[in-house]
Amino acid sequence: MKLRECLLRNRTVVNNLEQGFFGIGIQNGKTPENLGVLWRSAQNMGASFIFTIGNRYAKQACDTHKAVGAMPYFHYDTFDDFFNNLPKGAMLVGVELDKKAEQLETFEHPRRCVYLLGAEDHGLSKTAKEKAHFLVKFKSELSLNVSVAGSIVMYDRQLKNI
Repeated sequence: MKLRECLLRNRTVVNNLEQGFFGIGIQNGKTPENLGVLWRSAQNMGASFIFTIGNRYAKQACDTHKAVGAMPYFHYDTFDDFFNNLPKGAMLVGVELDKKAEQLETFEHPRRCVYLLGAEDHGLSKTAKEKAHFLVKFKSELSLNVSVAGSIVMYDRQLKNI
């Protein structure tokens, strides 16, 4: 094997090892349809797992790709239960229209992270906002549908090659 081929192969192996993972979920989701659409997007965008906190929706008609069967689905009754079970080394990224939130357009996604969205009408809980390692928002005057917001965040991650 030539030196150049060996270096390229090693770089690919290192990049694959460093690629990391991400999961995405909703706290107190408002409708099961939103969750099904988010799950479908999560599967298409390479999420490692999906989850819910509070309201539980195990099967969705709008999850036409059957994401629940293709990736792990976790349910947590409370935020504290969820937070205490974050994967080791994962950063919690809350998606929230908040003064303290960073702009998604310039945000550097952690390699290993969990994205948490809140329902459109209430957003994330106070505890979730306080415990999140990062809060992100994007240019939008009003709240977006939760599945749309989650899809935008995952697409941004994909564009930035994380």
